Amino acid sequence: MPTQTILRYPHPLLKKMCNPVLTIDSIIQALVEDLLDSMGAGPGSVGVAAPQIGVTLRVCVVDVSASRHGKDNNHGLLTMINPEILARSGCATMREGCMSVPDYTGDVDRATEITVSFVEPDGTNRVITASGFEAVAIQHEIDHLDGMLFLDRIVSVKTGLFRRKNYR
Repeated sequence: MPTQTILRYPHPLLKKMCNPVLTIDSIIQALVEDLLDSMGAGPGSVGVAAPQIGVTLRVCVVDVSASRHGKDNNHGLLTMINPEILARSGCATMREGCMSVPDYTGDVDRATEITVSFVEPDGTNRVITASGFEAVAIQHEIDHLDGMLFLDRIVSVKTGLFRRKNYR
């Protein structure tokens, strides 16, 4: 499928709370494929959420396995429908970027370990515990489903927001 256009801040759909998926059908399967294609086309992208391509449904994909930050600690490709964080522990500040905010990065406090439940595209319910960079990426994508951007979680607007030097 063709790569979808990534919406950029301040597009209003990026601030909308997404609706839960009620039925996994061909429309949801096509959405998952669009998300995977769009993530693959993004420079260094480790995740993308449905609202970033203009769909306000609770679907996102995450894969940190090719990233130097996540290659040694990951669950591989995660395709998450109706994800929900069940537990959080630890806290660390990490620099985050986003395809919807391509010109900036920012320091954000996130849990260092999370337990998340979700439904896979085949209808299987799954619960995983993620840590480190993978946990951060999952939290970032779930924030998109809740109408939040990393900009909303910047530790300090004065000292924690950075203009990106190069974004390909």
